[in-house]
Amino acid sequence: MSDDLEKDTNVATLPQENAPAPKPPHFPEGGFKAWMAVLSCWCVMFNTFGYINAFGIYEAYYSNTFLKNESDSNIAWIGSIQAFFMFSAGLISGPLMDRYGPRVILIPFSLLFILSVMFNSLCTEYWQFILAQGIFGGFVNGLTYTPTLAAVNQYFFKRRPLAMGIASSGSSLAGVIFPIALNRMLNESNLGFGWSVRIVGFLMLALSVIACLSVSSPAPKRKSGTLFIGDAWRHPAYSFQVAGLFFIIWALFVPFFYIPSYAQSIGIDVNLSNYLISISNAGSFVGRLLSGALANRIGRFNTLVASSAICGILILCWMAIESLAGMVVFSILFGFFSGNVIGMFTGTIALTAPRPNVIGSYMGMALGVLSLASLTGTPITGAMINTYGNYNAALIFAGILIPQTNVKRVCHGSYPQSSLMQDIRVESAGELTDAEQRKMKLGLAGDDRKNVCGVMRVIAPVRWMC
Repeated sequence: MSDDLEKDTNVATLPQENAPAPKPPHFPEGGFKAWMAVLSCWCVMFNTFGYINAFGIYEAYYSNTFLKNESDSNIAWIGSIQAFFMFSAGLISGPLMDRYGPRVILIPFSLLFILSVMFNSLCTEYWQFILAQGIFGGFVNGLTYTPTLAAVNQYFFKRRPLAMGIASSGSSLAGVIFPIALNRMLNESNLGFGWSVRIVGFLMLALSVIACLSVSSPAPKRKSGTLFIGDAWRHPAYSFQVAGLFFIIWALFVPFFYIPSYAQSIGIDVNLSNYLISISNAGSFVGRLLSGALANRIGRFNTLVASSAICGILILCWMAIESLAGMVVFSILFGFFSGNVIGMFTGTIALTAPRPNVIGSYMGMALGVLSLASLTGTPITGAMINTYGNYNAALIFAGILIPQTNVKRVCHGSYPQSSLMQDIRVESAGELTDAEQRKMKLGLAGDDRKNVCGVMRVIAPVRWMC
């Protein structure tokens, strides 16, 4: 009796193992609406990530004017809180994007973001900056950030690195324009702080209008299911990638916050030190545009891993720089490779989503975790600067985080005895012939076979880029 039952069980489970995977979802890979979504994301990235990239100018200005009695660590909390809420708001806007589409979310919260900038122009006290620029500005900023990123990822798959590289270049261009414009208005004109910030707000208002008019989504709206997709964390390709990215984001903002103040500490003129942020973002602009081509050559995860490791090495080299020429070279190189990281990481997160209409939720949950890294990274390094009286300890802390916790090492650990890159190459059995599937499975043993079958069931699209 037991033998018969065992045979029945084996027969019942065999078809499940050999069952073909669901048909991969369709991605338009282009068209007018797709590229308009890229334009919308470009405008939002200009207003969101680009604005945060320029916080180094605000930090240097606050420390010499309104908040000269506050420590570097306390001032850094303003930008860190802003970055925290920008990322953590994805926990709300991501699932809402999947259910209602991007435009319903983008229109009201874009207006609220502009309102937060206007409030910021009226601030003079530390707690006011925390509320207006940090909490309110960061939160409504984040509610516009995730939906447009998800929309681009829903339109593109094979051409996603190119599309995301173009879209994310908006924040780099903003990082070039905002520091130069703010430095001129704050330090070389009679406009004052209030009108300098308001002019920036009016520029972002114009871009917000363009973003709201051009955004769209091709994916069907998710009508059912829980708001948060807890099962996503059961898949190592997602959970381990987010864990690795946590440590990368923890260190990545440090140069953008402290390049101006470090330059001033080694005797570089205030105006020149502020231009270093623009130089770094100019390098980032090129890096993001080229990240798509690089990803198509060596793979998306490989591009992310290599670029993040180089960022860590550059931060460790930073502490030896004592001249303007050295700071310019560092700013360009760090900007270029950090641009690759920022241009790639949301796209690699989207790869793990099984359907286009859950990409927003997957990205939102990941950004919610990464928000904790953006909240704590720069205040920790700021406290180290104040405690030790120099930048060495802070730069060592930031520099060793990235090489030791690079994404590839973490992702490899998520699949025993098999490469994540090899697994994801075979994202769907739906477009493999039966002979190819049998050949692949016979070539693997034990846990490897189970892991590949699991990835084939979880990740939808086909043989892509690596």
